[in-house]
Amino acid sequence: MNKKKQISVCFSPDLFHYYNKENLIVVVVDILRATTVISTAFEYGIKSVIPVETLEEALSYKEKENYIIAAERNTKIIEGFNFGNSPHHYMNKDIKEKELVLTTTNGTKAIHKAKENILITASYINIDAVKRYLIQEQKDIVILCSGWKNRFNLEDSIFAGDLATLILDSNKYISNCDSLSASQTLLRSAQSDLFRFLENSAYRKRNQSVEVIKDTKFCLNPTITSNIIPFFINGRLEKRII
Repeated sequence: MNKKKQISVCFSPDLFHYYNKENLIVVVVDILRATTVISTAFEYGIKSVIPVETLEEALSYKEKENYIIAAERNTKIIEGFNFGNSPHHYMNKDIKEKELVLTTTNGTKAIHKAKENILITASYINIDAVKRYLIQEQKDIVILCSGWKNRFNLEDSIFAGDLATLILDSNKYISNCDSLSASQTLLRSAQSDLFRFLENSAYRKRNQSVEVIKDTKFCLNPTITSNIIPFFINGRLEKRII
């Protein structure tokens, strides 16, 4: 019988070095909103996503044909960019078969922190596909929460608890991780009404605009599902249908 693999939750990119090891699958999570944007863009036909860390890197693609550049800092779109970090920006046919160059406050930085590993991104849009993939792969897993500027946040941690529970329910994984246990405790407290639970969260206090509230509701309870898993390969996220 194969030995059961381990699953852990890392609450911040700054803590990732404590979890990092060989032959690991890293699941990057930035529910509000980068990994939800990535799932949405792939479902609406984007060809690939190039996550970059700086505005300057993103702007270097501005004049290239068939590239879309998108930037967000502190929940807001950056001047000079037509696209930001709202999933609703990508729900249109104009993005089909184009390349999306994306930089965000937290999610794209978390991707670069763990990019030497097998790396995928997850959201509530593709959570079932991610679950199926992870269970069949049978490798140690770290769910990496993007957090907020390397700090803990509630929303990513709750999602981590949700995904971790689905994986552990398969009885093919085990956990010896207090962060995972804490994320499950948060999930149990929040799952009856996640939007309301997060009402006093730092994220909700940072931006109470109509757009961000609309995005938040979608990210927590999306109206679309996807079998696409974004894999980080040679500097970009490419889609794989599971």
